[in-house]
Amino acid sequence: MEKPTGITLILEDGTTFNGYAFGYARSVSGEVVFNTAMTGYPESLTDPSYKGQILVLTYPIIGNYGVPDYVREDEMLKYFESYALHITGLVISDYTEDYSHWNSKKSLGDWLKEFKIPGIFGIDTRALTKILRERGTMLGKIIYGDETIEFYDPNKDNLVQKVSTVEKKVYGKGKHRILLVDCGVKYNIIRNLLKRNTTVTVVPWNYDFTTEEYDGLFISNGPGDPKECTDTIRHLRKAIAGDIPIYGICLGNQLLALAAGADTYKLKYGHRSHNQPVLLKDTNKAYITSQNHGFAINNDTLPGDWEPLFTNLNDNTNEGMRHISKPFFSTQFHPEASSGPTDTEFLFDRFIEMIENHTKS
Repeated sequence: MEKPTGITLILEDGTTFNGYAFGYARSVSGEVVFNTAMTGYPESLTDPSYKGQILVLTYPIIGNYGVPDYVREDEMLKYFESYALHITGLVISDYTEDYSHWNSKKSLGDWLKEFKIPGIFGIDTRALTKILRERGTMLGKIIYGDETIEFYDPNKDNLVQKVSTVEKKVYGKGKHRILLVDCGVKYNIIRNLLKRNTTVTVVPWNYDFTTEEYDGLFISNGPGDPKECTDTIRHLRKAIAGDIPIYGICLGNQLLALAAGADTYKLKYGHRSHNQPVLLKDTNKAYITSQNHGFAINNDTLPGDWEPLFTNLNDNTNEGMRHISKPFFSTQFHPEASSGPTDTEFLFDRFIEMIENHTKS
């Protein structure tokens, strides 16, 4: 590894961290967020929900198992969650190009260069995370040399529009017809649906699906403020007037809530990790979940025909909801969990059960 170049991370409150550059050489600005997971950076960096964000990985050793090859399976990249890296910049404590793993094909630094994303290492990511926890998520910028750029707030843009498909795509040839609204979908959501005997038709975030025929409607995860997705919300209002089963994940949870008449708000620093405990309503069952979101549903605003389904045991925030009589439900966490625990993958089975029961009636 060549002698690294000095580089600086600057937070909007003026806090400065000096480190060393790797990846692509350029200055960038975005929202600084942190993820406490110990593994899974190939999956996290390709998660569209990170669009516009400078990602801090708190685990001290990153890059040691390199980056997998672009192997395709079921018309998707097998070891990734989308077709590209979506982060704006990467912040880590220690970096090595001496990677070792059975399916690695390149270093993390070379992968960042491929997508023109800068990285900074050699800083105390735990100290940085403490600042973000105490003061809340902040804007930041990674600066090379004497370059000057302005702070950029990605949440003021419609980030979903930037990551959603622009055309209809069909995956699989199964029995159950799933219409999936792509707000930044992770590949593992599609994989989980396909292995349950489905045909998955993926449509853009603003696609008017209200005239389509399908057995189940799925609303995907995605980045940014859900209130920017006005077209999706408008179409969902029509969908919940009917009774065809609906399942939403992450941003899909928030969009379904907004369509139902509830409100959402921005969390102080969000939930981004592999081990968030959630409690299932009316039970003593807790599940360990993978999460990546900066907004949440305000439970107090849920209409009378909706109720919370899961609650975060760390801060009591909403982790899902359901309709009290219709086959509609959603989760704030990721049951497909790539990467992370798969304790709640059974919720995909529950969605299919709802579809089967509906088609029989």
